Amino acid sequence: MISFVVPAYNEELELPATLASIKRAAEGAEQQFEVIVADDGSTDRTPEIAAAMGARVVPLNRRQIAAARNGGAREALGEILFFIDADTRITAAHVINALAILRNGYAGGGARMVLDGKVSPLARLWTGIFCVMYFGANLGAGAFLFTTRVNFKKTGGFDERYFAGEEVYFTQALKKIGRFRLLKEPVVTSARKLRMHSARDILWQCIRITLSGGRAVRTREKLDIWYDGKRERVSAGS
Repeated sequence: MISFVVPAYNEELELPATLASIKRAAEGAEQQFEVIVADDGSTDRTPEIAAAMGARVVPLNRRQIAAARNGGAREALGEILFFIDADTRITAAHVINALAILRNGYAGGGARMVLDGKVSPLARLWTGIFCVMYFGANLGAGAFLFTTRVNFKKTGGFDERYFAGEEVYFTQALKKIGRFRLLKEPVVTSARKLRMHSARDILWQCIRITLSGGRAVRTREKLDIWYDGKRERVSAGS
């Protein structure tokens, strides 16, 4: 069996499309599966929606993405783990090709991203440049990562010292075990951060994190892009 771990905080808008895509993907890949929604202190209908759509809800109250992913993984029953953000949609091809990669001896992998909806030309340009550099370095994005339960335990999971960028450290930990590979097929993920924050603000936060040598992501303070809780009223992916 494979386990899909979905960290979520106030995701009642995006979560239904994500869970529906996971179900279609797993069934299309003809895999036995479970979906775990790691609900990290939501104050909206996230846990109720998740349960109604057949997911197993794991309640947490950490307000930390790394901790939510780890909490969901600890409850997972599958030997293969997929980590998918609550605003990301996948297809059967992602599941089929990820499983093939793991069978071929890779320690884990991820996927590039395509943004949904409209964003400003400047934001799309900046994001395009960033993605070329980031994925060119063969790093996985938190929106979609996969590995085996064995390898997850070997890495120690997502490093909870970090409130952002934990997927970079997780990717690096997997690379110490074996090879890491990005799928050719991109996943579709929400561009809401780019719609709700200015490109300048996002760029400045990235520069500040880079200049701090990683110290800035060891606290939730000033990581508004990840933790301010802002949500759109209409999903671009619905």
